[in-house]
This record gives sequence, structure tokens and C-alpha cells, in this order.
Amino acid sequence: MEDEKENNEAPKEEFKVSGEELLAKVKAIIKEGNARRIIIKNEKGDTIVEIPVILGAVGALIAPALAVVGTIAALVAKCTIVVIKKS
Repeated sequence: MEDEKENNEAPKEEFKVSGEELLAKVKAIIKEGNARRIIIKNEKGDTIVEIPVILGAVGALIAPALAVVGTIAALVAKCTIVVIKKS
């Protein structure tokens, strides 16, 4: 509940992307380094997955999350990426 309140107050950015663009966009967001959480939603606005971006997470720590994103990309035509920024 506290995490939900925290997400509502944190700055957000949204991107609408196709399934083909999803993995590349998520990788770019992680590389920027200013995201705290990435939420992927389907066309209806339902949350498919939430990925907490751990400070300094690289390689083996982020690989499973990217595998999930790749799977989602294969299954959806369009989706929205919500980026909860670090405040």
C-alpha cells in the first residue's frame, strides 16, 4: 500500500510501443539509469508485469526481467510502458 502511494507521487513517463519495439525500449530505459520501476500494460490498461529496477543492476540480475519482457513482446501487438522515475 505504501509502495502504491509512492508510485502515485513519483514522476512518471509513459510510452506507447508495439510488441516489436518493447524490448529495445525497456533496455534503453534501464540504460538511462533514472527509472525506479517499469510497468508494462496491455492495450486495455491492465498491468502485465512490474519490474523494479535495482540501482546498479546489470547483467545477470536484469537478464531474467528482460527475458520476461521478450516473451511479452512476442504475445502483444501494442502496449504501454509506464516508467516510475527516481525522485
